[in-house]
Amino acid sequence: MSAKWLGKCSSCNQWNTLVEEVIEKENATTDWKDYSTSTKKNHAVLLHDVQGNTEKRIITKDIELNRVLGGGIVLGSLILVAGEPGIGKSTLFLQLGLKLQNLRVLYISGEESEQQIKMRADRIQIKNENCYLLTETNTSNIFSEIKKLQPQIVIVDSIQTLQTNLIESSAGSVSQIRECATEFQKFAKATNTPVFLIGHITKDGGIAGPKILEHMVDAVLQFEGDRHYAYRIIRTQKNRFGSTNEIGIYEMDAEGLKVVNNPSEILISQREENLSGTAIAATLEGMRPMLIEVQALVTQSVYGTPQRTVSGFDLRRLQLLLAVLEKRGGFHFGVKDVFVNIAGGMKIEDPSIDLAVICALLSSYEDVPLPANICFSGEVGLNGEIRAVNRIEQRISEAEKLGLEKIIVSKYNKKNLSSKKNNLQVLAFAQVHEVYQHLF
Repeated sequence: MSAKWLGKCSSCNQWNTLVEEVIEKENATTDWKDYSTSTKKNHAVLLHDVQGNTEKRIITKDIELNRVLGGGIVLGSLILVAGEPGIGKSTLFLQLGLKLQNLRVLYISGEESEQQIKMRADRIQIKNENCYLLTETNTSNIFSEIKKLQPQIVIVDSIQTLQTNLIESSAGSVSQIRECATEFQKFAKATNTPVFLIGHITKDGGIAGPKILEHMVDAVLQFEGDRHYAYRIIRTQKNRFGSTNEIGIYEMDAEGLKVVNNPSEILISQREENLSGTAIAATLEGMRPMLIEVQALVTQSVYGTPQRTVSGFDLRRLQLLLAVLEKRGGFHFGVKDVFVNIAGGMKIEDPSIDLAVICALLSSYEDVPLPANICFSGEVGLNGEIRAVNRIEQRISEAEKLGLEKIIVSKYNKKNLSSKKNNLQVLAFAQVHEVYQHLF
């Protein structure tokens, strides 16, 4: 706190972080308070005396959203959804509101006019007589309409555009975002109504507004994807009612976002078997096994400093793998330009694709295509060892389902496999040089 304006905060030494807040709570009224039915004082109780209840959920027709939320929308939950502009956040949740035919849904927009939202709804081509639209930014007016309508689900697009009378500052400021989110949090808990807050992100990729916003909500979903590709991924960053290891995959087309039931089949459908530098990785995105295509190109460096370019893969991880190949395999990548791409615009963080990346690099280096119908799953260590990965049986089942014939894994995974007979041949190796000798 400071009595006067300061350009630099004396506590955190950051510039332009002090925000003026003029609080006039005695003159402001908020209609969500009318929903509160109890003013009793809470008392401490023994934990083992508390009765545990299974939370009630709304099961939507969007199976991907059900998955990332842990099985459906929990009543009274506050869910924050963030993503880049133009990625499809508004389309996804307008589509969600239109699909919930048996529930009263209120879609609140502070960014677009009614005509713009109607045009998007016509493009989605879903009819719903219970979906209401409100274009308003003042929370007092919003809760007044909510009190009349009594919606069963509320969608706010976006939280950064709202403004409350409780604080005198411009919309989008730290204090306004915090106060507006607090009002919707109290409304959600008091009325047992699920609320979706669509949020913006900063240029660094973080959610715009105070960090406390992510602590206040029950779930944080990150909506991401490359706008040059059709695929979108929704990830769970926080979930008080389920796992944070789930993802949902959508495909954007002219009629909105469509659920991708089998992403593996799409991600490797355009693969040419007679080209060098391509390998299939059996990976996990969240709890879902997927097969993706890894592409690598190794060429003689024309410039003084060799280039290292990646798309969908960690550049530092690539440099580590190249160092392993230099040291343990004797391959001279130090004078080569190296390019690595994950096909389909996907961004993969699972270390189990290390082996596929290395095999794609060696295939391009030797200019020899890899054998057809083979995939890889293994993490590579600094000594060139192939380390075991988790849930190997799910990866094998996914590869078998798509008609692949062989999978190369760590020998430490081999002993953990069940005795069930697979049509897929499992090859186990301990070192990268053993894989090289087998393939080339």
